[in-house]
Amino acid sequence: MKKGYRELLDEANAEIEVVSPEEAAGLLEDEDTIFVDLRDPREIERDGRIPGAKHVTRGMLEFWIDPESPYHKPFFASGKSFVFFCAGGWRSALATKTAQDMGLSPVKHILGGYTAWKAAGLPVEPGDKKK
Repeated sequence: MKKGYRELLDEANAEIEVVSPEEAAGLLEDEDTIFVDLRDPREIERDGRIPGAKHVTRGMLEFWIDPESPYHKPFFASGKSFVFFCAGGWRSALATKTAQDMGLSPVKHILGGYTAWKAAGLPVEPGDKKK
């Protein structure tokens, strides 16, 4: 294997902005910042969500960012700032690097992801657990 996930994560983290959950929480009410949740829908159902976050599955990110894509989501062309997160910070680090490489700016991700956010006692909404 030429590069493993650890090397990819190290490279991404060296080139992107990383914020603590507390720093990110300070942006939660900022109308010019969009939080982007990259977790699987089942994770959100089970564990809850950060209030107001947009859900973008990691597999569709590039297609939703690119205005040339038939799947483009206009909020990515809003000129706002973006804070990416996943459960533990790995997917969001790689996604933030990809978004930055595509020209989306400014972008950052939450160190430790949603797990660290919850552990810090920051605001969450319950997921829609299937009965």
